[in-house]
Amino acid sequence: MRMLTKIAIALLASVTASGAALAQFPDRPIKMVVPWAAGGDTDNIFRPFAPLLQKHIGQPIVIANVGGASGTVGAREVKGAPADGYTLLAIHDFIHLTYYVGLSDVRYTDYEPICLLAATPSILTASPKTPWTDFKSFVEDAKKRPGAISVGATLGSTSHLFPASVEKAAGIKLKYVSYDGLAPRMNAILGGHIDLTDSNLTQKGKVDAGELKFLAIATETRDPDLPNVPTLKELGVNVVYEVVRGLVVPKGTPEPVKAKLGDACANAAKEAEFAAAMKKQGTRVSYMNAADYGKFFAKLDAENHAILKDLGLARK
Repeated sequence: MRMLTKIAIALLASVTASGAALAQFPDRPIKMVVPWAAGGDTDNIFRPFAPLLQKHIGQPIVIANVGGASGTVGAREVKGAPADGYTLLAIHDFIHLTYYVGLSDVRYTDYEPICLLAATPSILTASPKTPWTDFKSFVEDAKKRPGAISVGATLGSTSHLFPASVEKAAGIKLKYVSYDGLAPRMNAILGGHIDLTDSNLTQKGKVDAGELKFLAIATETRDPDLPNVPTLKELGVNVVYEVVRGLVVPKGTPEPVKAKLGDACANAAKEAEFAAAMKKQGTRVSYMNAADYGKFFAKLDAENHAILKDLGLARK
């Protein structure tokens, strides 16, 4: 009986300590893993968000850039981290694509959503060294030279899926060159080493300076900041594509911890400073809470799987 009493007291103490730890969350800095290099699109979106999240959560948010393998190195690190709320993953559509093309065994179901934050429309972008004056002349050239026009892409990620979708819809054949992230892709196209890549409104300054060419944007209607850039849909190519980004935590993170992170995320996303920062990134604030984001995650996963199967890229 005395032994049972000691065990009961120990269990009660453990539960009490656990409850106290949850109540005090967070009591130390939180790491936000960005699975791409510093200076890329994902980094540039979450870096201005981090201090706003810090403001509302009450502890430092420390960004760790963990690049490699189309985002999967950072994703694996977070998957294996303790499910205590102190490690966040800045995630986008790569988590669906890398799994289905066979690059990774990590899935979106290995995490739990906190909030969706932003959506960035894709723009088919060309080197100024290419001879095309518009999308039509690009397609005509591509049909004359199948497999000759090079596209810089992070294989198995959004920069691969977007041009592959355009390729299929336009009935052309392109040649893909692999780069790990936006920064090296942009260096390659600016240097004239590749003909095309996927970019966004952040490159408008380089287009205005004649360093790049926007051929078409993957939105439903023309963007007011790019009134002279046609949509793919109006050109007869039925492709609408945007990259969506949010925050997730390892599976098994306690509900009270997720709730605190979610509340802080909601408040940070409302800050006018965040909207202004996103506009500079060619991105719109697209907030969803954890419940809605979870449903959207499942829908996005199914849609990406279907697209990859249709393109013949799915391995699973």
